[in-house]
Amino acid sequence: MSSIRAVVAHGAGDLRVEQREVPVPGPGEVAVEVRYGGICGSDLHYWRHGAVGEFRLREPLVLGHEIVGHVRQAGPGTQALPLGTPVAVHPLASCGTCRQCGAGRRNTCLDAGYLGSAARDPHVQGGLADVLVVPAERVLPLPEGLDLRLAALAEPASVAWHAVRQAGDVRGKRVLVTGAGPIGCLVVAALRAAGAGEITVTDVHEEPLAVARAVGATSVVRVGSEPDGLDGLAADLAIESSGNPAGLRTCVYGVDRGGLVVGLGLLPPGDTPVAANAVITRELRLVGSFRFDTELGEVLRALSDGRLPADPVISSVLPVSRTDEAFRLAAEPARSCKVLLDFADPATA
Repeated sequence: MSSIRAVVAHGAGDLRVEQREVPVPGPGEVAVEVRYGGICGSDLHYWRHGAVGEFRLREPLVLGHEIVGHVRQAGPGTQALPLGTPVAVHPLASCGTCRQCGAGRRNTCLDAGYLGSAARDPHVQGGLADVLVVPAERVLPLPEGLDLRLAALAEPASVAWHAVRQAGDVRGKRVLVTGAGPIGCLVVAALRAAGAGEITVTDVHEEPLAVARAVGATSVVRVGSEPDGLDGLAADLAIESSGNPAGLRTCVYGVDRGGLVVGLGLLPPGDTPVAANAVITRELRLVGSFRFDTELGEVLRALSDGRLPADPVISSVLPVSRTDEAFRLAAEPARSCKVLLDFADPATA
């Protein structure tokens, strides 16, 4: 391999598949030959808007943080998994020294870096490339028999798993999930794995709701701008995964008095109006959920043993040569759920 391909965002509407030098791991690092990379909502935002919230592109950024592949090479003196081992990559680099890391909350590290993110300057380059180099401790072996294609869901599924963990014990509870995109559907799968009772899912499109049913939703509601069909739901808890203020409002009014709302979907930048009086008078609890930390290993095992019924979330797998098409497809929720890029096409040779 004399060069590699990388999927690079240069600005709003400017997405390129570029040839780059093959990266070489240094001491303590491992090179992973990437097989699949999932297209995330943040990748779509960098492509369409040149930014995710307040994080704006200031230099070309290799996208992607949902990465699986095989160990290709270990850096000098590095204790690593055997070459060829199928692995998933943990995208988070935490400082290990701040008060958040000290409290076991590396996902809220004060100086965190995340693959494919413009939050820092220089940016943290991502993993949508033929080869990715990362610290060896962030490379996790797949459980025996776990298919790489299904393992590509491990990163977003860990985000969902963490959100369910933030909700506490969900066994037998009635749950509302707003938004049936890839994360919302993986939240449903994680809730099912955790023993939730009734799971109601809302979305504005029929197609995502069909996926939600396939992964464990007991009822679905197609909504417009108002939470039609949710009168009297009085759920024990709600998880907002749409990233839309209307979804958060639906959660606030969809839970019973004394209920819990977990905010997972990132809302538009700036201050978002919240039905604060309803939160107060109904004695609701509102908590946030951001990324994940140690959940990746648990999720890989749950995918392997079938506890996490996530396969229906993968709607399309396209080769890197069709990256533009893949991004356009991923941006249409009525046509797709999770879209994967496959790096094992002839151009890799």
